[in-house]
Formats: sequence, C-alpha cells, structure tokens
Amino acid sequence: MSISISDRRPSRFQIAANPVTLLNRFGLLLVILIGIVVMSAISPVFFTTVNFTNVLYVSSLVAVVAIGQMFVLLVGGIDLSVGAVVAISSVFVVGLTTESGLPTWLAVIICLSMGALIGFVNGFVTTKFHISSLIVTLGMMSIARGIAYIYTGGSNLAPIPSDLAAAGNATIAGIPVFIIFAIVIAVVAHIALSHTRFGRSVYAVGGNKVAARFSGIRSDRIQILAFMVSSILASVGGLMITVRLGAGSATAGTGLELVVIAAVVIGGTSLFGGEGRVSGTLLGVLLLGLVQNSINLLAVPANFDLVVSGVVIILAAGVDVYRRLKLEPALARRALEKQKRAEAEREAELARQEVAKDPAPTS
Repeated sequence: MSISISDRRPSRFQIAANPVTLLNRFGLLLVILIGIVVMSAISPVFFTTVNFTNVLYVSSLVAVVAIGQMFVLLVGGIDLSVGAVVAISSVFVVGLTTESGLPTWLAVIICLSMGALIGFVNGFVTTKFHISSLIVTLGMMSIARGIAYIYTGGSNLAPIPSDLAAAGNATIAGIPVFIIFAIVIAVVAHIALSHTRFGRSVYAVGGNKVAARFSGIRSDRIQILAFMVSSILASVGGLMITVRLGAGSATAGTGLELVVIAAVVIGGTSLFGGEGRVSGTLLGVLLLGLVQNSINLLAVPANFDLVVSGVVIILAAGVDVYRRLKLEPALARRALEKQKRAEAEREAELARQEVAKDPAPTS
C-alpha cells in the first residue's frame, strides 16, 4: 500500500535534528563544555571536585534569584531591586533573632513576607500607575538598600542564628543542601511555567498583553504575581547568602541584579517577554559562575567580573534583538516558502493520482 505525500509528516527526530533547533537548545551547553575544556588545560585546579562544588554552591545562590527575575522578564518587565531585597533579608533575619530574640523560623517568615510586600508594591505601581518597571524597581532598590543601612548602622550583624547556619551548611550524600534546594526551586518553577494556568498566563502576558487581556487573562494580576515571585526568591537568596557570609550585611547582593539579568538573558529569556526556559536560566547562571571562577583562578583583579557581566549583558541583549528582528523573520520566510513548495508538490501529486485513476480513453 502506497502512502500519499499528503499523509507524510516530519518526525519528531527530524524536527529535533534541525540545526537551528539544536543551536537554540544546546548552543549554550556547548559553550560551557568548551570553556570547561579550555580552563582545565590552563588551570590544574579547575577540573577538581572541590572547585566544581564551590562553583555549584555559589551558582545555586545566584540561580534562586535569577529564576525569580526570569518570571518578571517573561511578563515584559525588569526587577532591579532584587539585590537590595537580598540585603534587607540578610540583615533582618540576623537582627530579628540576635537582637529582638525572635525564633529563627519566625524571622525567616517575616523576611519572606517583606519580600512579598516589596514585590507587590513593585507590581502594583507598575501596572496601576503605568510607570516603567525599570523606574519603579530602581526606586525600590534605593529604598530597600537604605532601610538595610539604617537598620544596621552600616555595620555587619553577627553571628547568624546557629540553626540557620546548621541548615545551610548541611549536606545530603556529600552534596550541599543549598545546591539541592536550588534544584528543587528550579523544578517547581519549571512545572509552574510549563504545566499550570499561571505559567501559561505568564507567557501570554509577556507575548502580547492586549491579546492576553482580550482572552480573559487578568494581565495586571499576573504581572503583580510575577514581581512577588521575584522578590520572594530574592529574599530566599538573601537568607542563603547570609549563611555564606556568616553575617547579615547591608552590602549583600550589591550588583547582583546585573548578574541575574545577564544570566537570564544569556539563558535565552527574551528582554521583550514571552519567551524563556528555566533550564536556560540555569545554564546562564552556570556560565557566569564558571567565568567568575576562571577570573579568580587566573588571578585577574576581582572587579573585572563586573566588567565581564556588563559586556555579557550588552552582547546577550544584542543577540536577542538580532534573533527577533533578523533571524526569526528570515526563518519564518524560509518556512513559508518551504510550505508553499510542499503544497505545490502535494497538488501535483494529487493531480497525477487522479490521472492514474482515470486514464484518458483510447480511440
């Protein structure tokens, strides 16, 4: 039995083997692997269990905040206050326990609630007063950082609660709990974005707010929730960094907003919203972690990592714009032309089949 051309469909393997698809899915991973090979040849310390564990430990702190930032970017916003939220959570979790005598669990809940409140204010002002999220979160960054400095008087708060330190320094099967915790958050975020109504609404709002509103999605509510997720995860990052530093510091998280934005954009999340994956964000965080680790191992001045982050943000934004304005339209045109050729071939094949069924009568 013959199969007509109209019944043929590209297999899943053929779609996955498309060079553009492969580049989008595994291009960043390929860059990371090449970087690992190069650094392993340059530094004998790089390819060791201790060094990789340290990279993953530090990256897990950044990843938690970056995942929250991803939610805001997906709805077409930006959150510059995450570094300051890290700081305010860091100082209050220590201050509320050591100076006010509150139990650690209550201090943690208060810090997370503060993060949720900051996120709500960011989202509410952005959506209801139609002020750019860049301006709103820039102002909130100054407010939150200022509160942290006022609360501490400019000095670090130490020591941190013993139970918080014990939880942060614990390991499971030799793996630091923080790394496992970051993976769990990533899995939950992936499920929320891929398999829930909220996740679908996030992508819809980021893709086209007007169309999302006409389809019954409450765009303002989704944007506010995205900002709240970002700030809550920034608070979680603040608690994790507090354990890392061994003190509550008003300077914690300084410049972190640049790092997480770079990581998320490098990971494929569009600055225009509506496009991005958690797995890409994790790869972006890992790449920046490896870059910073390489800078340290090569004895490059530490402040150069800020320069690298800034350059990477500009390059990633440029690549994103090029992909949207040049590459994707070109691919769309190519796909349309291919579809038209396939339709013409299908019509020609159908015509040949009709002729074969009803041959012309002979005289």
